[in-house]
Amino acid sequence: MTHTEERHQNFIDRERLYGMIEGAAPAKEALNAILAKAKELKGLSLEEVAMLLRVEKHADIQNIMDTARMVKEEIYGKRLVLFAPVYTGNVCVNNCLYCAFRKDNRQIVRKVLSMDEIETEIRILLRDGHKRILLICGESPRNNIDYICEAIRHVYSVQENNSTVRRVNVELAPMSVEDFRKLKAEKIGTYVCFQETYDPVLYREYHPEGTPKSDFENRLLVMDRAMEGGIDDVGLGVLFGLADYRYEILALMEHASHLERAFGCGPHTISFPRIEPAEGAPLPDHIPHAVSDEDFKKIIAIIRIALPYTGIILSTRENDAMRTELFNYGISQISAGSRTNPGAYSDEAEQSGSQFALGDHRSLEEVISTMIDSGYVPSFCTGCYRKGRVGRDFMDLAKPGLIKAYCLPNALFTFREYLNDFAGAETREKGFRLIKEMMQTLPQDSHTQEIENTLKAIDLGERDLYF
Repeated sequence: MTHTEERHQNFIDRERLYGMIEGAAPAKEALNAILAKAKELKGLSLEEVAMLLRVEKHADIQNIMDTARMVKEEIYGKRLVLFAPVYTGNVCVNNCLYCAFRKDNRQIVRKVLSMDEIETEIRILLRDGHKRILLICGESPRNNIDYICEAIRHVYSVQENNSTVRRVNVELAPMSVEDFRKLKAEKIGTYVCFQETYDPVLYREYHPEGTPKSDFENRLLVMDRAMEGGIDDVGLGVLFGLADYRYEILALMEHASHLERAFGCGPHTISFPRIEPAEGAPLPDHIPHAVSDEDFKKIIAIIRIALPYTGIILSTRENDAMRTELFNYGISQISAGSRTNPGAYSDEAEQSGSQFALGDHRSLEEVISTMIDSGYVPSFCTGCYRKGRVGRDFMDLAKPGLIKAYCLPNALFTFREYLNDFAGAETREKGFRLIKEMMQTLPQDSHTQEIENTLKAIDLGERDLYF
């Protein structure tokens, strides 16, 4: 049952959340009890998450991470979804202290891509093998809803060597319910918008007055407007380093709970970016609340077991070693071969204008090769979106762990496509070997035979097959 009266109501109690992060770490018995509950795949309470956030001993953190590994594999299996961001523009009216796109930054070259330039970017990504795109831009009248809708239509229309983009997600500034209805009509996948920080006091400090983004509550309640406008899947996130990470995690939990109560459906994804160097932005030189690698691993594991149904996204802000390690402990989606400035895929020399510095510079195939070596199936799957398993319907399958019955087969199908159409010989050889190993883990029944038949059909030239 949803509680519609909770919609468009501020759900953040700053003092309460800060109060919950104080205190001692849980005793061993209490920690074990929380982790035993997590293994039931039903999530954790806000109070239980607060207790886990107080854990500091390495052995106890590893225990949390091991639980996250089990939960992730129970829900999603051994697969990771891949996507590429496309920045359509870096013109912005805001002045965020951590972002290179800030309007007062005179050190970068500004650009808003034309539809022809967007098409060029998409063709290059299609030639690499990408099928899922995240459109991103600064907040500006030049990137208004009409521009974005035209860009989405353009992306879907591009065909390169018999390949097309199968899912467009968007990361855009807050907008009205009416504009969200326009986005819905363009058949977007997930709408993503980071709160940046859920601390309203610090939020005002990092987002100077006089810009649209300075309105904390307008941003806080954007997902209410998105879901009211018909968007099925929404993606949350904060920029770790702006406030105490423990507070931010509790606030993310509150946001997920608010959406569950108000709309009957929690977030489809949560993203985990840390502050990285950004040309012309002052804050990254003195990160106010830097998150260590150990704490970063811990909080990703905590969210995985606290919100087991939610996809966790890790971008190329992190280096390849960190990303590879976190495959095991909760991450379910990653960007690969990314660029963070408009037009960069078609112009490798075009470096000025990036939103932030990258930590992982590998190509898509290099990332895929590492995934195979780690025993993970790269996935470009869009089956759930196109079969209508979105929003509440997706959650009904994800919460009890039933979504894995679709995730692994569909991952194998899109991976087989990639190996046949794009991979080099070495990647293809070990990729086919991994598929064979994954097939041996499936129960031998009529469903398995259907999967084998579909893989054979892909080898014979059929494409875009999914359950």
